[in-house]
Amino acid sequence: MLAYSGRFDLIFADVRKVLIGAGVAGLGALLTYLLEGLMQIDFGSYTAVIVAVLSVLVNVVRKYVVTTKYR
Repeated sequence: MLAYSGRFDLIFADVRKVLIGAGVAGLGALLTYLLEGLMQIDFGSYTAVIVAVLSVLVNVVRKYVVTTKYR
């Protein structure tokens, strides 16, 4: 079954994807926080870039581990 969400409409699949994206971004931020805290690394002005890179890495690992079915 192919789900369809129209303009100005959110269905459960949309909300689920948004929450997964937020979780990936949150994990990237958490990993950055842990790296700064545990390893005493100060990323300074590069913190935002590190968060983005770690978020992408979390997403790659998630896609690698989870079976994905495209319709």
